[in-house]
Amino acid sequence: MNWLDPTSGELDSKRHMTHACVTALRPVGYDLIERHAPVAIPSPMPTGLSRTRRLVTAGYGIEPCDLPSFDPADPEASRVDPRRWFGEPGRRLEIEIGSGKGTLLVREAADRPLVNFLGIEQAGAFYRYAADRVRRHGLDNARLLHADAVDFLRFRCPDAIAAVVHLYFSDPWPKKRHHKRRVVQDRGLAEIHRVLTRGGELRLVTDHGDLWAWYEDHAERHRHLFERRPFRGGDGELVGTNYERKFAREGRPFFAMTLRKPG
Repeated sequence: MNWLDPTSGELDSKRHMTHACVTALRPVGYDLIERHAPVAIPSPMPTGLSRTRRLVTAGYGIEPCDLPSFDPADPEASRVDPRRWFGEPGRRLEIEIGSGKGTLLVREAADRPLVNFLGIEQAGAFYRYAADRVRRHGLDNARLLHADAVDFLRFRCPDAIAAVVHLYFSDPWPKKRHHKRRVVQDRGLAEIHRVLTRGGELRLVTDHGDLWAWYEDHAERHRHLFERRPFRGGDGELVGTNYERKFAREGRPFFAMTLRKPG
């Protein structure tokens, strides 16, 4: 559900959100819950997530209903500066697209307390798990947003707010008819470029050969926007995700690059 997309032609009460959470924003199979109360997520749960831990997102998770309504007549006025979600909004901001269980956020936010980290996760169960995990670690410099990252960047984010955008082990959508669902697209790269500060970086890592070829093709086509450089993570970092750990154990290779916005 891309409710943030005002061009979808379906701006009804469930898609054109104001300040009320509705059942349509919850995955099928989950109870409608009050976000600011402790939550026990019932089965079915994605593999690897706790079925019994009470998940609390208050103070660390941002839901679609927490955002102001989108005004198609004045889209610029509908932009939201996520830096204001942090206690120290003037700090450097890094964004992770597809945070999963929050492994990267937890490690990087703990190692670099003077940097703010925003993770964007569309899957409700993973968003709640990651937000609760950040809360349990007491990481005041990390937040989770429950949204489609591409739509949020395009329709909500103001210009030049992020120093780094991390995109690690994104869903490769291997079938050709699904390639349009990949995060890296011509329009998507233009929006990431807009959101990055001068000298900002888009860091890409995948283990999927066809998706890597897709990245290389798009990087070549957008040389007017980005300088391609070797991948450069943080100190001691490849990416620090659960995928990295799993694939390293299996001896599977990674492909990685950094696309830098000139400036």
